[in-house]
Amino acid sequence: MSKTTHFGFETVDETDKARRVAGVFTSVASKYDIMNDLMSAGLHRIWKRFAISVSGVRPGQRVLDVAGGSADLSRLFLKKVGSTGQVVLTDINNAMLRVGRDRLLDEGISTPVAQCDAEHLPFPDNYFDCVSIAFGLRNVTHKDAALREMKRVLKPGGRVIVLEFSKVAKPLEKAYDLYSFKLLPKMGQLIAGDADSYKYLAESIRMHPGQEELKSMMVEAGLERVEYFNLTGGVVAVHRGYKL
Repeated sequence: MSKTTHFGFETVDETDKARRVAGVFTSVASKYDIMNDLMSAGLHRIWKRFAISVSGVRPGQRVLDVAGGSADLSRLFLKKVGSTGQVVLTDINNAMLRVGRDRLLDEGISTPVAQCDAEHLPFPDNYFDCVSIAFGLRNVTHKDAALREMKRVLKPGGRVIVLEFSKVAKPLEKAYDLYSFKLLPKMGQLIAGDADSYKYLAESIRMHPGQEELKSMMVEAGLERVEYFNLTGGVVAVHRGYKL
């Protein structure tokens, strides 16, 4: 009997979720960065810089950017690791990966790029000093499998960094719901010509595990000393866990 999972608020067959998520990101890839700036009023850049700051990445280290899409985190990590380090940019979606690769090349930056599934990372055990995933985990069908894979490819002492939308503080809920379900799809229609994809993105945020639940999932995946940092009233959170 086939298993089901969530695609936004809709229940779908597990085997169908990846295809439908791919459709969303193929549709929005060309306008992804513009929409991020508009949706967050530029805050996503601050959130990403904070994630980099708590990663502890140093010159000469290896970093894996999972679901890295348009390469925002990869660009920041490359500054941290310097010429002696390495950042590998990955995404399951070819359209998003092309956007990130082309951005880096346009800036004269050459770094390894690989199209791959977060649940089946094609890298050896104990290889990276840091593995990050920003705004991608909620789109993964089996989040537990992805977290185990991230832990597997980490060196002992390495860190997993998860930057993701989370459970907003109670006083902000009504205003956040109004923004997410009324304004966001309209912005998606006006800017990206796609209201449905941004409706899905809003719904997927609500279906994603909250701060404590994600922390427990990371512990169950074998990560230790797991903690999280709430940003902008819990609109997003950065989780950090270690492989000891």
